[in-house]
Amino acid sequence: MVDRYGYNRFFGAWIPLWLPNSSLVISVLLVLCSSITSTTFGYDGSMINGLNILPSYTNYFSLTPATTGLNTASLWIGGCIAGLTYGKVTDLIGRRPALFWAAILTLIAVVLQTAAQNIAMFVIARIILGFGTSASGLTGPAYLAETLPLHWRGWGLGVFNDFYYVGGLVAAGITYGTSFMSSTWAWRIPSLIQGVFSIFCIVILPFIPESPRWLLFHNRRDEAHLVLAQTYSNGDLDDKIVLAQLKEMEDTFEHERNAGETLSVKQIFKTRTARKRVLLAVSAAVFSTIAGNVIASYYLGSMLTNAGISSTTKQLQINIILNAFCLVCSIFGTYYIDKWGRKMIAAISTTLLTIFLFLVGALTKLYGNSSNTSGVYGTVAMIFLFQGAYSIGWTPVLYLYPPEVLNYPIRANGMGVFQFFLNGAALLIVFTMPISLASIGWKTYMINGAWDVVMLFAILYYWIETKGKTLEEIDELIEGKKHSDVPDLEKIIQGEEMAQVGYGEKDSS
Repeated sequence: MVDRYGYNRFFGAWIPLWLPNSSLVISVLLVLCSSITSTTFGYDGSMINGLNILPSYTNYFSLTPATTGLNTASLWIGGCIAGLTYGKVTDLIGRRPALFWAAILTLIAVVLQTAAQNIAMFVIARIILGFGTSASGLTGPAYLAETLPLHWRGWGLGVFNDFYYVGGLVAAGITYGTSFMSSTWAWRIPSLIQGVFSIFCIVILPFIPESPRWLLFHNRRDEAHLVLAQTYSNGDLDDKIVLAQLKEMEDTFEHERNAGETLSVKQIFKTRTARKRVLLAVSAAVFSTIAGNVIASYYLGSMLTNAGISSTTKQLQINIILNAFCLVCSIFGTYYIDKWGRKMIAAISTTLLTIFLFLVGALTKLYGNSSNTSGVYGTVAMIFLFQGAYSIGWTPVLYLYPPEVLNYPIRANGMGVFQFFLNGAALLIVFTMPISLASIGWKTYMINGAWDVVMLFAILYYWIETKGKTLEEIDELIEGKKHSDVPDLEKIIQGEEMAQVGYGEKDSS
């Protein structure tokens, strides 16, 4: 099934499309659908955190520190594979159908994980689960960045990862509720419920449009124009902001085509600016993973045991409260992301979490396994402050910054590289962390904190600020020049510049 531009539309043409008339409703649905990814991922992290505390899970698989790390970290094996392969898929078939197939793979993995009879089956299921969640994790942010209007992009992509804690909170409550069961359903029920979020994604897909930039790149200009109108102006095709954004996109794509830029994987390494863009995206992936949050996200039980709290019930209760606290902190950071900027909020977050991580290590050394109740709960307080500091900055920034700094020809494949490094770093950290905590205890936090200091200086020196810019206007920050004579969209919105007329008159034949 080939359209008049020679593009195969079979993959996505069968997905029905019933768009609301309100741009606000469309934007909200876009965020909700794409955020299923981080909700599933957050649910998984909190669920595994809870399962690693449950005797019914650890005893069923006869887990050791090594097999605990394998069961937990196998998720990122699939994530690495998705990072290397799924960027091309989302460029080929479109953002909407790419999200659909990622959700289907996640559902298949959830069924296998729930039915697991041994470690091998559990690990295979989690590899598939990692592929599905990371496939949607590279598609969702690119889709949101390309489709949400400028004034929603920072909020929408920030909330995208805030939903990590929504999933985490749900999982924490469910694992606490099932912890009183003595059968294997204590861990199978939480695993089964994980698939509910992917079902929500599939249900929402018919009510949201395809990325206008994906449509325009494939010469479907009229459809791209319509989507811009639907997301910016309640369907008004003649709105000056819609016409300005369309012209800016056309000019930029024309420049990229004339420069010989393609959607190939080689393009991400081809030029100095492409390499800089990818390095900025990868830095967000690696920095967010090595910050130390992995310890509390997946091995909170070990942290609390080292701190002096060994009760399973108390650990699960703390897991619930911690996820709720982190959700509040991440929403606070998202609210200020467009006021403070991406670079500033990442630097503030990193500074605070480094201080608190050193304090976690020091207090664990002083009061771990001691009878000093104040010292023990002081350690727990530092864990909360550390996770809160991380959530304020890195939770909203993680999936907002990379798709902003990547331009269209390398956005999908660049997000694939981002996911590869995100999952690769997580695979290494998550697999080794239980061994490290068991072997050197509090020193783990000190080593991690030293890395965070280096990370802070790298952000301050190398990162660029992207707030208030359209994806096309960010080119000027990275390449030194803008590829369109259209005034900055933010200035048009604020009335500082007048949009030229005639942007919508280009022949689309």
